[in-house]
Formats: sequence, structure tokens, C-alpha cells
Amino acid sequence: MTYVITSNCTQDGECVDACPVDCIHPNRNEPGFGEGVMLYVNPDECIDCGACEPVCPAEAIFSEDNSPDEWQSFKGINRLYYQDPAAAEAAAHAYRDSH
Repeated sequence: MTYVITSNCTQDGECVDACPVDCIHPNRNEPGFGEGVMLYVNPDECIDCGACEPVCPAEAIFSEDNSPDEWQSFKGINRLYYQDPAAAEAAAHAYRDSH
């Protein structure tokens, strides 16, 4: 299981700072931090520690198994970011525009 960031993300970076394995990107030292639609959890690197969830001021982070129905598509969007960042950003942006 992994954690998932959803479109409520404000990109404040608290989750990035709390993550012990640096699996949330872009981080403060990477291009695009604070410029994209949201931040993304790498599901292949997440150790399911949960450190990111309670520090998120936007309540945008959920355990993959406990994600509300409305956020189910973000499981795939988070994964997609690590294969095709532009496609993930487009999908997240489209979701925001439609809701």
C-alpha cells in the first residue's frame, strides 16, 4: 500500500519535509516545485509510514486503501507522474477544471 496526493494539494511542502524516504516530488530542490498542479507520491518508493498525511494542511493525502471514492483516479495520476510528468499534470489539471 502507498499514500496518494489528491488535487486539493497546496504544494506547501510539509509532506515533502516529513517524508523519510524522499518519495514526494517535485521536492523543494527540484525544478517545478510550487509551479505545477500538485505534488505526487512515488508508489514504488513509498514505505507506507504515513508521516505525510497528518502534516498536510489541505488534507489532500490519503492511504491508497482509504482514499474516498472521489479521489480514486489520483492513484493512477500519482503513478503516472513517474512515467510521464506532463501527462500527470494534465490529468490533475483536467480534474480540477471539472470539479
